[in-house]
Amino acid sequence: MDKKIQYKLERLSYSKFRSRFHLKEKDIHYIQEKGLDVIEKHAYDFIRQRLSPANIPNDGKQTPMRGHPVFIAQHATATCCRGCLYKWHQIPPGKELTPLQQDYIVKVIMSWLKREYQCEKR
Repeated sequence: MDKKIQYKLERLSYSKFRSRFHLKEKDIHYIQEKGLDVIEKHAYDFIRQRLSPANIPNDGKQTPMRGHPVFIAQHATATCCRGCLYKWHQIPPGKELTPLQQDYIVKVIMSWLKREYQCEKR
């Protein structure tokens, strides 16, 4: 795992709000059924559609709290809205996310998911 992402996940783990998010059994089964490669594609789609635009009319409310493992990971990693992206990852709102920024966000999400998935499988 990238050291920058590892450090960010460590910092997020100290947040009372962020640290309360964990994969549920249903999420584990979904990941097992679909595979991590498909989950990563879903993450790219969600980020591109829900987070990437410069102006998001429902910013702060666009990411559900459940329904997909990526949504849980977004809340755990503060990649759920542009406000959280700015506060935790210093990615400012008001500009469309670059492909590099989108890649970074998906790497953060997938790093959290893989770590959580491995812990929950035990």
